[in-house]
Amino acid sequence: MNIKYLWVAVIAFLLFSCHQTHSTQSEEADHDHEQETVAAESEHEHEKIQYIAYSDEFELFAESDAMVIGESAEILAHFTHLKNFKPLEAGKVTAHLIVNGKTVSQTLDEPVQKGIYNFTLEPTTSGEGQLRFDIETGNNRFVVVVSDMDVFASDGEMNEQHDHEAETSAVNTTVFTKEQSWKIDFATAKPQENAFGPVIKTVAKIEPARGEEEIVAAKAAGLVVFTNNNLVEGKTVTNGEKLFSISSSEMAENNFGVQLAGAKSNYETSKANYERKSELVKDHLVSEQELLNAKNAYETSKAVYENLSKNFNTSGQMVRSNLSGFVKQIFVSNGQYVAAGQPLVSISQNNRLLLTAQVQQKYLPLLPSVVSANLTTPNSHETYTLEALNGKIISFGKSATDNSYLFPVSLEIANHAGFVPGTFVEVYLKTTTNSKALTIPNSALLEEQGIYSVFVQVTPEMFEKREVKIGGTDGLLTEVISGLSADDRIVTEGAMQVKLAQSTGALDPHAGHVH
Repeated sequence: MNIKYLWVAVIAFLLFSCHQTHSTQSEEADHDHEQETVAAESEHEHEKIQYIAYSDEFELFAESDAMVIGESAEILAHFTHLKNFKPLEAGKVTAHLIVNGKTVSQTLDEPVQKGIYNFTLEPTTSGEGQLRFDIETGNNRFVVVVSDMDVFASDGEMNEQHDHEAETSAVNTTVFTKEQSWKIDFATAKPQENAFGPVIKTVAKIEPARGEEEIVAAKAAGLVVFTNNNLVEGKTVTNGEKLFSISSSEMAENNFGVQLAGAKSNYETSKANYERKSELVKDHLVSEQELLNAKNAYETSKAVYENLSKNFNTSGQMVRSNLSGFVKQIFVSNGQYVAAGQPLVSISQNNRLLLTAQVQQKYLPLLPSVVSANLTTPNSHETYTLEALNGKIISFGKSATDNSYLFPVSLEIANHAGFVPGTFVEVYLKTTTNSKALTIPNSALLEEQGIYSVFVQVTPEMFEKREVKIGGTDGLLTEVISGLSADDRIVTEGAMQVKLAQSTGALDPHAGHVH
């Protein structure tokens, strides 16, 4: 009997223990649920509302607490210059919260960090209003306005509206903070609708323009003597500077010294004869015809002597530059014999250049409508417009030659960009058109295995990578066929840095800033 009662006691104890354990676990579960609820509500209360606004001068990106009557709302405002997308480093900024004609303001004389101002406003009236920022920097005044600001009467009203708002999609997005963008060359802009016709891409050879280059030739035969040992290709020379002398002192024929001495003798003899007959004609001792013949002989010998003495001396011919520029090419060497008319050196000014582009036959119908061009250097990959180079389209070929089936298009530009004659550049010949296309800067495009994409701004700190279909390009702009609208704002500079930011992992777009 004792054993029977003992088993009953053990079973009762076990049942009681299970009941107590279940009660404890239930209480702990309820406690955990309450903690999760409190944490969720706390997180919900600390979520920031983001505001974005643009003026002609500034981009505003602000993160703010919800505006509730009687509660202080912290506003972290980022101000970025649109001309260079750098932060507002100094200046006084006043924030005005205007609701139903009532205004709450705060003025900050300087940022907490470059570009960042931290305001605290306490609304007094509920309703829809605006948040206006007055910026004073130096002697300049600017205004940035955030419209459609909601001020709530209570937390409940705020939470109710928040529940009905759609969350921002974070699919294929990258967080790139303002502090990151301020440190690099960065910019955003909207696509533009521009007149964009067919573009002919080709290559052009650079040559000096007509009148920008001179070839100096020998005026007589002889041996070349370099008078300047520093005369090399690329050397700067001035108008009238002596370059060579051509000597014939040791030559039996065409000796300059003999020719100059003979010319001088003829000149002096004909001059004396003319002066003597000028006196005799007064006494009618010689006829007028004899005087006229003497005058002609004198003037001819004078011209020959002055020409020889100007360009030659007893050592030979003096070769001078007829324009200021640089030595493009030297065709002779020291001591070389040259004949009269043989090229010695070419001098180029390189101020204006002639570009000759060769175009395929299929583009022949488009050539009459070519009105401008963009030029891209193959080394630096810099692209210049024809207008920026003070250039113009000169002409295009009307027929092909026997040696080539290509048609030449000639352009002339001012050499503002350091182009070098003899080299080649890529040319995008632009034609007139009445149609418009949505275009973006080439710097906005990212290419991966033939697939093109851009980063579209969701907020100034979050960007969506989006695939686009492209059309033609003129070297600066590219036509977008699909994937973008005119209202999208895209990254036009710094797209590669935004792409690299993806490797750091996704960030919570609602996490706000830690300053």
